[in-house]
Amino acid sequence: MKLEVKNIHKSFGDKEVLHGISFEVESGKALGLLGRNGAGKTTTIRILMDVFHANSGEISVDGKKFVPGQHQIGYLPEERGLYPKRTVIDQMVFLGCLRGLSAKQAKDNARRWLTRLEVAEYETRKLETLSKGNQQKVQLASTLVADPEIIILDEPFSGLDPVNSQILKDVVSELIADGKLVIFSSHQMSYVEEFCEDIAIINKGEVVLQGNLHEIKKDYGMDRLMLILEGSTGKEAAKQAEEQLGDLVTVETIRKNMLVLALKGDFSRKDVMERLAKSSLCVEQFGSYEPSLNDIFVIKVGEEDEKHE
Repeated sequence: MKLEVKNIHKSFGDKEVLHGISFEVESGKALGLLGRNGAGKTTTIRILMDVFHANSGEISVDGKKFVPGQHQIGYLPEERGLYPKRTVIDQMVFLGCLRGLSAKQAKDNARRWLTRLEVAEYETRKLETLSKGNQQKVQLASTLVADPEIIILDEPFSGLDPVNSQILKDVVSELIADGKLVIFSSHQMSYVEEFCEDIAIINKGEVVLQGNLHEIKKDYGMDRLMLILEGSTGKEAAKQAEEQLGDLVTVETIRKNMLVLALKGDFSRKDVMERLAKSSLCVEQFGSYEPSLNDIFVIKVGEEDEKHE
C-alpha cells in the first residue's frame, strides 16, 4: 500500500493554514512527520482521519482516491482520548466494536495487546487509577485493537519511563516489520531517527524538507565541518572562527562548545585545515560534521523562520 498526500490546502475562515502539503509513505515503512507546535501537523493528520476536509488537493492509496472509511486506521493522539472512569477492557471492546469487530474479536484483541504491552493485570481497573505511563500503553493498545493497516502515532512516548519506552519501541518496530503503514509524529528526534526511513518537516503550513533521512543527513553533512576550540565557549569560539576563517566558512550553528561550519563557495575541508594550521586558534577537535535529525530540524526550521520574518 502506498499513501500519497498531494498539494493539500486548508483554510479556516480567511486564514490558510496548509499551503500545499505533499508527502508519501508505503506499507512496511514509517514516515516521520515533524514540525514545531502550530506548524500544521495536527491539521494534516485530521484531514487524513476525515475529521477536517481539505479545501483542495487529494489523498490517494495505490493511485485511487483515499476513502478513510474503507481502511482500518489506528490513531494515537498526543492528548489522551479515552474514558477515565470506564474500565480498560470495557472501553477497548467498545472501541473495537465501533471499528467493525465483534465483541469477542474486540475482547480477544484487547487482551492480546494488553498482554503484549504488559498491562493485562489492569484490564478491570478504571483508567484513571493507572499511572500516566500505563494509561499511555492502554491508549496504544486501543489504537491497535482493530488491527489497523494505517497507524498514526502522535507523541507516542509521552510520559513513558525508559523501561516502558523500550516496550513501545519494540512494538513499533514489530508493526513496521509486519507491513503496517506508520506515520510517526514526535518532538523526540532520537525516536524518529530509530524508526523512520523518510521524513517530512512542516513549517508554517508548508513542507520545507522531505525525503530519505539517510540521504538528507548525508547531504547536510557534505559541506559542513565541526570545530571545537580549546578553552573557548561557543560564542567566543564563533567570534574567533569568524575573524580568522570568515572568508572560507560561515558559522552556521553553535552546539554548546562545538561550532558547525558551512563551507563557502568552492572552498574545501583542506582549505580550512591549511588555514587552521597557520592561525592562532587553539584547535581541540576538527573534522567532518555528522548532523543529527535534531540538528537538521533546527537548521531548517530556523532558516524558514528567518525567511518569514
